[in-house]
Amino acid sequence: DGVVRLVLMRISAIAKNTFREASRNRVFAVLVLFCVAMMAFSIVLGRLSVHEEVRVMMDLGLAGMDLVGVVIALFLGVNLLSKELEKKTVYAVLPKPLPRWQFVVGKFLGLGGVMTALIVAMSSVLNLFVLFVGGDVSEVLLRAELLVMFEMLLVVAIAMFFASFSSPYLSAMFTAGVWLIGRGSGELEALATGKLAESPVRFLIEGILAVAPDFSLFFVS
Repeated sequence: DGVVRLVLMRISAIAKNTFREASRNRVFAVLVLFCVAMMAFSIVLGRLSVHEEVRVMMDLGLAGMDLVGVVIALFLGVNLLSKELEKKTVYAVLPKPLPRWQFVVGKFLGLGGVMTALIVAMSSVLNLFVLFVGGDVSEVLLRAELLVMFEMLLVVAIAMFFASFSSPYLSAMFTAGVWLIGRGSGELEALATGKLAESPVRFLIEGILAVAPDFSLFFVS
């Protein structure tokens, strides 16, 4: 019990410190405000449509949350180790008897906590806007918001994976590439089984799809 408690204390300390550092970044506030402005603008677009105010609000709101969330998750995950090395705060942790997996798990939990808080905040604003235009906060909407949160946590994990052995720029490119491939997995699969069914490129596409996460699973139909 003592060993488990010590491990949990170490991971918790790293997670709390990571959460505090990440939440102080003002860029996140600007991006969240952009998402809120996008939701507000959807009210104007909804007025231009006929009896589609709620649908337009939910579609644009979820799209804004997803876009802003991916940018923040990408930024957080990629800059994880590079920022630690730049400020040399990592040297105060690594010399201690701390296994690497505890350090990584603590960082992920801290960044995951930041992403969860941001998604919850943006979801709350979206729900208020939906109620404002006369809609209902349905189970489908709540499920879609929850899936966006899980998608962001996966993006953070992928970005951390690449950041553990690559430069920030390459890590950002790799993570964005994986996300884009996962987003278009359905189209790529249709292409592989259609026009490229007899081409050697088909096996390359199928291999990539077998490794890359299918982000289409995070969307509510």
